Amino acid sequence: MKKLYLLLQFTIGFAVIGSSQDLQFSQFYETPLLRNPSLAGIYNGDIRVSAVHRSQWQSVTVPFQTSALAVEYKLPIFSFNDFLTLGVQTSLDVAGDVKLKRTHLLPVANFHKSLSGDVDNYLSLAFMGGPVQSQFDPTQGKFDDQFVNGSYASSNQTLQTFSRTGYSYLDLSTGLTFSSSANEGFRYYVGAALFHFNKPKINFYNNNSETVIDQKWVLNAGLTTETSDHSRLIGFADYFRQGGMRQFLGGLLYETDVVQYDENDKIALSYGAFYRFNDALIPVVRLACHRVVLGISYDANVSKLKTASQLRGGFELTGSFTGFLNSSSSTRDKTLCPKF
Repeated sequence: MKKLYLLLQFTIGFAVIGSSQDLQFSQFYETPLLRNPSLAGIYNGDIRVSAVHRSQWQSVTVPFQTSALAVEYKLPIFSFNDFLTLGVQTSLDVAGDVKLKRTHLLPVANFHKSLSGDVDNYLSLAFMGGPVQSQFDPTQGKFDDQFVNGSYASSNQTLQTFSRTGYSYLDLSTGLTFSSSANEGFRYYVGAALFHFNKPKINFYNNNSETVIDQKWVLNAGLTTETSDHSRLIGFADYFRQGGMRQFLGGLLYETDVVQYDENDKIALSYGAFYRFNDALIPVVRLACHRVVLGISYDANVSKLKTASQLRGGFELTGSFTGFLNSSSSTRDKTLCPKF
């Protein structure tokens, strides 16, 4: 009995350590608030709603399922060229046999300060923070006293009990981004962020042992440049450091207009690839239809796990909507505005 109980303790303990590492998406550019809170509002529109769902490691173990949803609203304040973005980032991560879950609810506020009266040069400073709740389901565990004559049955009662199956904590992050458009055909941004600057503590057990979530330092970059009147090259890159982990993810998309009504209303197809260093090669296809963008990617695993995974990683689906509101505070007619 003790062996499987200790195994479950080890599994939960490993999951606690793993939960101190942040969620990662292959189409990371579609989850800007998880990259850097100060990327909130850097788009052409008043409101943006973005969603992503990821299923990973189905070829190796119980799939890790991760979903996220974000809403952003941008409005002008103070002067003609300054803006404020308010939003919220939510996510749900479910992993393993015991359904270890993490649920995030993170409001964000981002102030965009205009640095020029002639071009879209903006410095954006943001803060994001809110509650995170984590829990697991002990009824999904298998214990040796549930095996009778070598046969397991979930109806067999176990003597194992757990006094605590969840915990919650406050998570705080901040970020700074400079964005610019030297002309309509070339735009870029560079940014830096610090996640978990309050170093939240997590613990599944009723004892004094606690795990501190390591602070995560992130560098971000993005650019888009026209290659013709109806095509453009788009690039994104992130580098982060968290505890003993280092990670780089970057790549390019080539976008071409299938139908163009005007600059902000078109149907465009993008394709390209991204690379997560020492982990995965990620082909991507994206379709932009008016104000809606849909994307699909697949991780081809190239890490040390590739033998067991047979190069299979996971599918990821994304969708977003960006639009203007019919209100006096709309940014539609603003000459200058932070956008990418």
